[in-house]
This record gives sequence, C-alpha cells and structure tokens, in this order.
Amino acid sequence: MIRVGVMGCGVISEVYLKNLQLFGIPVAAVADLDQARAAARAEQFQVPAVAPDELLAHPEVDLVLNLTVPKAHADLARQALEHGKHVHTEKPLALRAEDAKALVDLARARGLRLGSAPDTFLGSHLQTARKLLDDGWIGEPIGATAFMMSHGPERWHPNPDFFYQAGGGPMFDMGPYYLTALVHLMGPVRRVAGTAQTTFSTRVIGSPNRFGERIPVEIPTHVQALLEFERGATGLLVTTFDVWHSELPRIEIYGTEGTLAVPDPNYFEGTVRVRRRGAEAWSPAPALFGFAENRRGLAVADMALAIRDHRPHRASGDLALHVVEIMEAVHLSAREGRHVEIASRPDRPEPWPIGYDETALQLDLCSQCERDKS
Repeated sequence: MIRVGVMGCGVISEVYLKNLQLFGIPVAAVADLDQARAAARAEQFQVPAVAPDELLAHPEVDLVLNLTVPKAHADLARQALEHGKHVHTEKPLALRAEDAKALVDLARARGLRLGSAPDTFLGSHLQTARKLLDDGWIGEPIGATAFMMSHGPERWHPNPDFFYQAGGGPMFDMGPYYLTALVHLMGPVRRVAGTAQTTFSTRVIGSPNRFGERIPVEIPTHVQALLEFERGATGLLVTTFDVWHSELPRIEIYGTEGTLAVPDPNYFEGTVRVRRRGAEAWSPAPALFGFAENRRGLAVADMALAIRDHRPHRASGDLALHVVEIMEAVHLSAREGRHVEIASRPDRPEPWPIGYDETALQLDLCSQCERDKS
C-alpha cells in the first residue's frame, strides 16, 4: 500500500486525513512550517509529526500530499519528485503553466506519478453527468456556461490574505473546480479569450481572530473567460469575488437534443437534472455512482490503485497542467486583448465503472493490502 506524507496541516488537511483514514491508506507522517499546527494534527490523527525536510526524505513516505499555500505548490512538488516521491497537490498545480509543465516532465522522467486537486469530478454528480453526456442524453454538446458567483472568502476564512495575492483570485482559487469539471465533461480547450478587473482595492476580514482587519487586493477579482473546446463546442466561465447575490446556475451543458444542469463542482454531492427537447419540465437523474459526500483525497486512493494496476490515474498532472494553462491564458488575454491558444491536450479522465462506490473502492484497496502482505 502506498504510504502518504502530508505536507501542510492547515484547514483543508483535516478532511484529507479523515478520508485517507476512511480509505485505509496509511499516513506515515505530517509536517508544517508551523510546528504547533503539525503537532495538533498529529495528535488528532495519531500519526507522527516531523519537520518538512524530514518528510521529504522520510523512507516510509511513498507519496507526498502537498497541502501548502498555492505559491508553494510547484516548489514543494518539485522537491518531492526529486526525492523520489509520488506527488498529489492541492490546486492549482502551479501558478504558471511553465512551472506546471516542468513538473509534468520531471515526474515522467523520474517514472513517478503526479496529480492535483480538485478530485470533486470523481464524485457522484459529475460522474453521473459524464455518463449522461457520453450516452447521448442531450445529443451532441454545442455549448456550456459556468458561474462561480461569490463575494470572496474573507468573511469566513481565518487567514484569507493569499486569496488576494498572486496565485489567488477567483480564477486560480475556484476556477480549477469549474475548468476540471468542464474538461472532464467536454474535453480539452484549444483557445480562450478573457476579461478581468479588480473592483475593490481592500477587503475586510470577518472571522473572529482578525475581525475588521483590512487586507490589500493585488489581483483581478472578477474574471470572465470564453472557451473554445477542441471538439467544437464553446463555453463561458465567470469567476468572481465581487458579487453579493446571484441566481445563475453553476454549470449547464447545452446539446442538440436537450440541456444538462450540473451542481456546484466544488462539492461531491448534488443532483444532476436533464431536460430533453420537447420535455415540459426538468427531470432529476438518479445517482449512478458513489462518493456523494466530501471525499477529498479520493484521487490519492485512485493514484495508489493506478500505480498497482499500471494504468493512468484520473486526477493527472496533464489535466492539472491544462487547467493552469487555461487560467494563465485567460489573464493574459485580458491584459493583451487577444485570443490565446492552449498548447496542452490531456485525455479526458476515464470515468468510474457504472455503480462504483465507497465499498468497491475499499475492496480494491483491501485487495492491494493483501497483495502487499503476500
């Protein structure tokens, strides 16, 4: 069984550690620059806490789960790969496409696996939507819209500064969920155009520990992207931290025979709805897969099984590179007022087998344990 070392013990680490424990994936150690934070997570989950450099060199760590802040993702992923470790990192894989590509190339050269969040596209509703699309329920896809409408995380996050610095903003923070879902559903993007603006120069923190403190905004906070998919469809993605209220849908896919309504890609749960040509109302689609609860870390389990089975893992470095390249290109387009071509072309991730769920995953992982013992 692949043994995991968790780098970064902030807010998001709790759900990852809970799910790794649920899946039965062993955690060899946790680490954080803040030793007290690492010690607290170590006590909570009864695992060792070590220094960051010790985790990278730890002989019992096969895979580094990188949960650090976005600006550290690329450098820490590179260090882990250079230490011979597989890597799965929180989103985004890197802040620049050049750095993301370097990581993909390094992992390939070293014969190591590289993956990145989000893995919400492995959840119930996005897998169900993929099955309906692939089976032709709305005919040939011709377009898509996606909207992430919010007034930002400073109202609730204890330390929201990084959301408004390089590598943050609505596109780099939330865009990976929407773009990963769209590529999973529609295939890769070949060209983009974008607009971007910064509406508020400062933000006021609402969480109790820093209530009322103002932080500067250094990046665009309202970003719109036009997407041209390689298979011919087009799409519109809006991500914003500037909007107080909205009734726009999260994701809709439009086809020659109907429309598919897809819930929030930031979550694993939700109900997919379909309305075919001539139908008088929307129809909820039955969930065809498991993973309807928060299962962040599911991609780590899939990577472990993919290593065993010598197959591609689903939340791949190639997919994450493509998403980073799209996000970077949207901002470049906004600055320069032109279309930007996308060079990368990942394969659409393989969908789960019909009916695949937590029980089937745990049986697969248990069979890996038995193989290791034998």
